Amino acid sequence: MDRVFKLPSTTFIGGKEQALSLREILKRLESAYCRHIGAEFMFINSLEQCNWIRQKLETPGIMEMDNNQKRLVLARLTRATGFEAFLARKWSSEKRFGLEGCEILIPAMKQVIDRSTEMGVESIVMGMPHRGRLNVLSNVCRKPLEQIFTQFAALEAADDGSGDVKYHLGTYIERLNRVTNKNIRLAVVANPSHLEAVDPVVQGKTRAEQFYRGDGEGKKVMSILLHGDAAFCGQGVVFETFHLSDLPDYTTHGTIHIVVNNQIGFTTDPRHSRSSPYCTDVARVVNAPIFHVNADDPEAVMHVCNVAAEWRNTFHKDVVIDLVSYRRNGHNEIDEPMFTQPLMYRIIKQTKPALDKYAEKLVSEGVVTEQEVKDVKDKYDQICEEAYANAGKETHIKYKDWLDSPWSGFFEGKDPLKVGNTGIKEDTLVHIGKRFSSPPPNAAEFVIHKGIERILKARMQMVESRQVDWALGEAMAFGSLLKEGIHVRLSGQDVERGTFSHRHHVLHHQTVDKATYRPLANLYPDQAPYSVCNSSLSEFGVLGFELGFSMTNPNALVCWEAQFGDFNNTAQCIIDQFISSGQAKWVRQSGLVMLQPHGLEGMGPEHSSARLERFLQMSADDPDYFPPESEEFAVRQLHDINWIVANCSTPANYFHILRRQIALPFRKPLILMTPKSLLRHPEARSSFDEMTENTQFKRVIPEAGVAAEKPNKVKKLVFCSGKVFYDLRKARDDAGLSGDIAISRVEQISPFPYDLIKAECQKYPEASLHWAQEEHKNQGAWTYVQPRFHTTLNGARHVAYIGRPTAASPATGSKMQFLKEQKSIYDDLLHL
Repeated sequence: MDRVFKLPSTTFIGGKEQALSLREILKRLESAYCRHIGAEFMFINSLEQCNWIRQKLETPGIMEMDNNQKRLVLARLTRATGFEAFLARKWSSEKRFGLEGCEILIPAMKQVIDRSTEMGVESIVMGMPHRGRLNVLSNVCRKPLEQIFTQFAALEAADDGSGDVKYHLGTYIERLNRVTNKNIRLAVVANPSHLEAVDPVVQGKTRAEQFYRGDGEGKKVMSILLHGDAAFCGQGVVFETFHLSDLPDYTTHGTIHIVVNNQIGFTTDPRHSRSSPYCTDVARVVNAPIFHVNADDPEAVMHVCNVAAEWRNTFHKDVVIDLVSYRRNGHNEIDEPMFTQPLMYRIIKQTKPALDKYAEKLVSEGVVTEQEVKDVKDKYDQICEEAYANAGKETHIKYKDWLDSPWSGFFEGKDPLKVGNTGIKEDTLVHIGKRFSSPPPNAAEFVIHKGIERILKARMQMVESRQVDWALGEAMAFGSLLKEGIHVRLSGQDVERGTFSHRHHVLHHQTVDKATYRPLANLYPDQAPYSVCNSSLSEFGVLGFELGFSMTNPNALVCWEAQFGDFNNTAQCIIDQFISSGQAKWVRQSGLVMLQPHGLEGMGPEHSSARLERFLQMSADDPDYFPPESEEFAVRQLHDINWIVANCSTPANYFHILRRQIALPFRKPLILMTPKSLLRHPEARSSFDEMTENTQFKRVIPEAGVAAEKPNKVKKLVFCSGKVFYDLRKARDDAGLSGDIAISRVEQISPFPYDLIKAECQKYPEASLHWAQEEHKNQGAWTYVQPRFHTTLNGARHVAYIGRPTAASPATGSKMQFLKEQKSIYDDLLHL
């Protein structure tokens, strides 16, 4: 054992020594790897990175802390423990999802933040589940205790919204970091009970902050994600989020993940909740080092936190800290854990809290006295009592105190009901149209595909004849916003080319790899940046990411496009929990646009329906209320609703509705059913005259043909929405009934255009009224529009249904059956 060996260059246990006895070698290796830190990193395929980690773990004395640092950890642990104890004392029967058993999380997060700010980070975006959330808000973000305590009193809100439970709320704080003496911005993003759903939202918000600060390497802004052990390995969105971590258009240059591993998921043991040895194994797919650490050893935890912060700063890659701990109470405070884990909870009851263990250790080392320990405890308790007394004087809570993404200066000085112009100068249309239809300026060297050459020529001909198709209308909306300094970001599967090969926003050199040209990024020398990015094959993760991106800056148009509309259902959680209800719950606005190809084209049940009916069912307008008619009718409706649902039938209307997202004095999500066959339909074209100054979005496009000239002779007025209009019009004109049947298009379905529908119905007093749709009766807009027609007409006239009968599937798989159903719709339409 005492034989001396020369140390190889692959180890760092020697420090300054070149050779050690076998006894000393074993002792030092055991000290590095067999105590309270278990490091997983050997799977990383970079020798440099593995050696970097070895050095951080093996160097002799690397974990030693001075007495001041130990006192700081003790004080932080005391506050974390004292906070939970205070809440338990004052509100013993309230759910708060306390941190008892893993109080070390608070000093750990503060250590990561201290070390990161020392290295230049100025802003940190955090996402976390409910466990320990109030403690994080209080002790990490330093949110005033009064604001937290008033959440426990059943007070009325002083501002708009319906609110959320206290352990889902977010916050945003700018404060001085006392340890580093630097200013720091901390945001905790609000999130629902759906564990891990907030992960991609945090990443999107972080990426957006980096983008708008010009922080291309993530040196100023970073994200920290907290996880529970069961959710980290159980929820697929964790995997989706990890796979965004290194994509050029989605990376945040390294995230620090902290797992509060209390070795149980609600009532389920790990052996029933995962198939891998550790809950953190999902992180191995992106070569992230994983540090398991015993949460009852505060000094080991602090060391791991320093290593994680330095790793992120050095390599800009993800890293995981697994705080192996326990949960002292049940899943919430009123839950009885002995029902399901009797043996575990017998041991937990006999286990001393981490604070007591650490205090005893420091007293025995002579770092602090027992009196000092008690003084720190009493001082914090007194702070809590004072805040509690002040909170008792409050009469109202304010939802805006909990806003996670404030937009300073956006709402100030704006008329909340004044919409900017969406029409633009013809010169601008021509300039953008020509640039978008031209090959790259160095066309001689840049070889483009022959098919693209044909598309560009056809586009140029349209511009010259003052016309636009769908792709050109979209490009003009984007280009004109870019000209005005508005950043545009379009993200989703295959959006650069477009699922239906209609967009072509990125042209590829045919003989040189990775050589590309983006026409919309080269319109004007001083334009805003245009980001168009093909995403990973994920909906939940990517839609969450774009939502987070849209929360950061109101002066940006952020669009997510589904490859086909029905793919939105794998992102349903983001739609239900965040997009439809985010403003009501968390007073935060978002102008996110969801583009969802929708329409029955005889292509089978999948890819036919974007489930329009679901979005309409979640629209928060009252079907029995016709708002008072006034100048501001349309914008007031938009102001009061939770989101806008539309199905445009012309490129000009698509152009206006996209521009309106930015022209509004507030932000609302826009849910757009987008076309497939109309992308190339010769009649789905718009003239420049519908897009120039003094034109605007048409919520309803009234009948403009023969029928409108002699409205008293019209026998049938049919309302419809979207691409079915072209099918109906053709059937009517082919049957020679243009004077008998009027067809009006409802372009904005929600909020419902009561005023325009009323005017249109009054125009045709003798006509029977109908709603026509291609979707089945239990799908599409019918169930939404039916009661609203009743309200519009005061029940005086009946509106009949034309369309497919009810069905379980969105569409038939048989072409034969499809054509039969189409014919039946036309027969209903033409029956007078």
